[in-house]
Amino acid sequence: MTEEAFIDPVSMEDDPDELFPGDHGVLDAEVRRVLVHVLQRRFVQADRHRETWKVLLDNQQVIEARLNDLFVRLIIDHDRGVAYKQQVRSDEFEVPILLRDSAYNRAETLVLVHLRTVYQRETAAGEPSARVDIEDVEQTVLSYFAESDGDTARRQRAIRRAMDRLDRDGIVDEESAGRFRISPLVEIVLSAEKLRELRDWLRRRESLPELEDADTEVDAETEIDADTETEVEEPEPETPELEGAAL
Repeated sequence: MTEEAFIDPVSMEDDPDELFPGDHGVLDAEVRRVLVHVLQRRFVQADRHRETWKVLLDNQQVIEARLNDLFVRLIIDHDRGVAYKQQVRSDEFEVPILLRDSAYNRAETLVLVHLRTVYQRETAAGEPSARVDIEDVEQTVLSYFAESDGDTARRQRAIRRAMDRLDRDGIVDEESAGRFRISPLVEIVLSAEKLRELRDWLRRRESLPELEDADTEVDAETEIDADTETEVEEPEPETPELEGAAL
């Protein structure tokens, strides 16, 4: 009489825990998708990515651990409802760099200065959200450009391309044609300190003749810089670099 095995053998291809042949992963499919989402995108936003945000918070510890294995840090800002990643760097040991820096160009930086100023002014006034029209953005930001930046039409095209990129990044959200809501992400991308540096640089170039001063006194404990690096050396301001923006 042949003795039967306690458990019938199952081939690896038929293993119910595998998502694909040869899969040695331990995360559920849903959690893996969120991990990929975090790696692919600059930001995960609670209002734009509701399901992803919920899974991220429910599995924060394990997702953080997987990112840390890649020398990447996960930052979750609950107040602003945003999560983003940073490349870990160290002087103590060699760290392979997975994430590349993604810098905003000149026009994008100048648009960010205006958006950040409007956002700060509106929130200081107690407004629940800040909005701008593309015409207002153009009118103000055009005054920031130097004569060497080309004619008005060329500058307007640069401004609209900048708004398109900032819309893709989630820093603004076009609610209707030419009408944008400014996201709290603008505070992360361009901190109050960097805003002051750029505004001072523009003033030295006499590029801000009519720009109202927003209240730039921000609680240091709530100010997040997202590991940005902004240089303001003449003749042109270097753009803010958001480290770990994408693979």
